[in-house]
Amino acid sequence: MAVEDSVAQDQLRAFIERIERMEEEKAAISADIKEIYAEAKGNGFDTKILRKIVAIRKQDANERAEQEAILELYMAALGMVAAPPED
Repeated sequence: MAVEDSVAQDQLRAFIERIERMEEEKAAISADIKEIYAEAKGNGFDTKILRKIVAIRKQDANERAEQEAILELYMAALGMVAAPPED
């Protein structure tokens, strides 16, 4: 039983160490991304809009079109834009 416990402990330690390394890499990448946004802001770009564009580009085209249609519908219902044309 001690050998099995030792193997399980070694596996657990390996998993934890891998997760810790990935967390370190994730933090480094997050810092790099933050620097890119700061550079863009320094060049006059609106970082809030850049973040929105990045999020939009991650979406499937059909999903994005559906969300945009629903957004337009809701905004029209609230009087924020002209009502969408009826087909």
